[in-house]
Amino acid sequence: MRSKSFEIKYELSKKEKAMVEKIKNKTNEFNKNNVTRTNAYYEFYRLHPEIHWAFLGHMVSRNGGWNMTDLKGDLIARLLNEKARQAFFSFLERGNWLIFQDAFPQFLIYEESLKKSKNLFHLLDFFNISVFMKAIWNYFWRYGDSHMLTVALVINEQSYLEKRVIQNRLYKDSVFNTIEFKLHELLSMNHIIFPYLDRHKTKLIGQTLHHFGSLHERIMLGKRLYSLLFLQKDLLTKVENWAMNHPHTGSRKDYYSHLFNDVREDVPGILYKRRLKKCQLRPSACRIYSPKLEFAWKNTDQPIAEAGDWYENWRVLKYLSILDEQIKDEIHDEYCETIEKIELAIIAKKTIFLS
Repeated sequence: MRSKSFEIKYELSKKEKAMVEKIKNKTNEFNKNNVTRTNAYYEFYRLHPEIHWAFLGHMVSRNGGWNMTDLKGDLIARLLNEKARQAFFSFLERGNWLIFQDAFPQFLIYEESLKKSKNLFHLLDFFNISVFMKAIWNYFWRYGDSHMLTVALVINEQSYLEKRVIQNRLYKDSVFNTIEFKLHELLSMNHIIFPYLDRHKTKLIGQTLHHFGSLHERIMLGKRLYSLLFLQKDLLTKVENWAMNHPHTGSRKDYYSHLFNDVREDVPGILYKRRLKKCQLRPSACRIYSPKLEFAWKNTDQPIAEAGDWYENWRVLKYLSILDEQIKDEIHDEYCETIEKIELAIIAKKTIFLS
């Protein structure tokens, strides 16, 4: 048990102060938008592959970007009004921003520790990092247990979001309690997908989150996604190769260019007609518009993160074990069915509106 406020009872040396300032500046530099964050995770993983969460975070953050641009694309934008789209974006952006400003300083302190060949995790206190992660990083520094570190980071980031976003009254009223969010869950739109190439064909693995408001479900989802990527070495290599060869833009064209395009191919304002059948375009159908993030949303300034340590109960340690069972990873059919459900919802909405 620990007080909810952070109490720092020692002074930093001049070199340590400079290091803290450098880490803060570098974190702020990369925390501009979803694309800069997502790329920063990947570059860190490329240099430090023992930090598995960096790649897991990279791939999950890609999904966050796709969800953001969906709000300005050809499908979801037809189901939500402007106010709802803005509320959903604010919710997604806040969560994406918060996780990065919490996780990335941890990575940079680890990197500085390697450079100096010295444990520098006492600096975590100056970034309001949970005492939970301070203990875990010290353990990792001694034993190098990448699996435990990754699961701990999953627990930490989802617990960190719980009060700041999930239980935040602003997002409860503007997102979770809305008809639009209920529709979002009804259509099973909470897919987290990891693309890869197999014999020059894009395939998808992933999982679906059915209860976004449940901390337990989000932690278990993170553990399942980690198992998908890192318990199958050959599959991990394929996903890594895909990520290396497909820079993140926020457009779903990144992985399914036969279905999506970041340039609009149809005439705006025309009545929507079904375009897909079993993840293939119907004859003469236009590809679905999925813009790049830079053209969909402007960068936003975020208020500083709310203070406080989420770690209050040792029982959270029960989540630290990794999942070693085989996880069902095929999500292609489920994902394709979801897109077709969204098309039907668009047509139903237009029919009701015009009748």
